[in-house]
Amino acid sequence: MRNKLIAAFACTTALVSTGAASAADLGARYTKAPAYAEPLFNWTGFYVGGHIGGAWTNEQFINNGIGAPFGDLVPGEGFRQRKSGIMGGAQIGYNWQANNYVFGMEGTISGLDNKGTVANTVFGAGDDIFTWRANVLATVVGRAGFAVQNNLFYIKGGYAGVNNRLNVSDTVAPATGNGGQTHWVNGWTVGAGWEYGITRNWIVGLEYNYAAFGSQTYQLGGTSGNYTFDAKPRDIQWAVVRASYKFDAPVIARY
Repeated sequence: MRNKLIAAFACTTALVSTGAASAADLGARYTKAPAYAEPLFNWTGFYVGGHIGGAWTNEQFINNGIGAPFGDLVPGEGFRQRKSGIMGGAQIGYNWQANNYVFGMEGTISGLDNKGTVANTVFGAGDDIFTWRANVLATVVGRAGFAVQNNLFYIKGGYAGVNNRLNVSDTVAPATGNGGQTHWVNGWTVGAGWEYGITRNWIVGLEYNYAAFGSQTYQLGGTSGNYTFDAKPRDIQWAVVRASYKFDAPVIARY
């Protein structure tokens, strides 16, 4: 009887040991699936889009004395005027992301509605009428930013150019001058902005920019000679809302 009890106990122990080993083996083979990893927004890739907002231009034009004096403006005299208007255009660029840092290049082209009229009333009721306008603005800039998931905070800087026109006319008889000239004026620009990825492809944002430009010589023809002015948009500032479409890039997953 004793031998039978010992044999039964040994058999039970073996069965328990075998079951524990099988359970351990199942635990090693079957593990819980990892939780779903929500992909981070990836800023890398080409994008195209548009922008719209407002712009402010500080225009300056001065009689440089190279040509004939115009009316009552002697060499060294001139005017400054500040005007604002609507602007809008398109952008195209490329971003490259390394961890949270984003670098890129971007080009923009915009149409402006910034123009003004100045009447020189020293010798009468506006005998010399000056008109100017800045109507096309282009930039090529580098961008650097810091990404916090779908948010990108960035700064930018580079080249800016603007199409600028100056006209002058003498409206009091005998008229002595009437003419105009257009120049493309080169300069530089800096800016800052914020963008948000609302989907993996669509991006919206806000941006502010400042640009300064050099001076150009404008030859304004008249009946008694050429009237020569140095003119420039001393600076242009603009603020816009943006929307862009980013072409797909590899997804960065977070685990």
